[in-house]
Amino acid sequence: MLLHFLGGSETQGVSEIARDLGLSKAVVHRILRTLVDRDLLGFDVGTRRYRMGPAVAALGSRALRDSDLRRAALPILRDLASRAGETATVSALVADERVYLDQVISDDEIKMTVEIGRRWPLHAGSSGRAVLAFLEPAHRDRILAGDLPALTDSTIVDKEVLRERLAEVRREGLAFSGGERQAGAASVAAPVLDVDGHAIGALSVCGPVNRFNYEVRARLASALRAGADELSCLLGWRGGLPD
Repeated sequence: MLLHFLGGSETQGVSEIARDLGLSKAVVHRILRTLVDRDLLGFDVGTRRYRMGPAVAALGSRALRDSDLRRAALPILRDLASRAGETATVSALVADERVYLDQVISDDEIKMTVEIGRRWPLHAGSSGRAVLAFLEPAHRDRILAGDLPALTDSTIVDKEVLRERLAEVRREGLAFSGGERQAGAASVAAPVLDVDGHAIGALSVCGPVNRFNYEVRARLASALRAGADELSCLLGWRGGLPD
């Protein structure tokens, strides 16, 4: 029930939640009232709509603090940000999407920052595509069979083009995005792999698109691959890729 608020409107009513989840209004209302009692949701008497409550923020903060991926990534992010002079991020796979877990922000006056904890589709941007390319094939095919919304005019929504790009990512171990998730922003990303060689997240370096020419991307490639491989090994990967 709580996850429904992550992907939907900021406030939601009983009827729309019941419709979206295929549950009766009575069941939904009972669950919502329980969540309100525990401060996981808030209720506006005037609009009779629900929103996420303060306890959700506390749970999210605790989850981020306890994340093995985030904790292992932090020194690698610091090194990447120092080498690149740009913001370095780590993302985690969450169901069919990804979330930013942490970032080390560039010291440059004009720089890119990301919203920690927000969910993003996997087809849009370099971090998402780095993850999508290295998912288990059945998982990847399920995502590609679904809707691929355009977040900007540059988002790749043609499924055949996207499959070609994913094949390139698998060959090169890197994904590049120029304005696909956020207009004016660019990034290079590499997948973080689990013990079976499937993606559980991604490392990226990101900044204004005008600073990410071919030479910069080539310079970042080896550092990103090395950082992602190091992080993957810390989390159990041993260098093999799935067939």
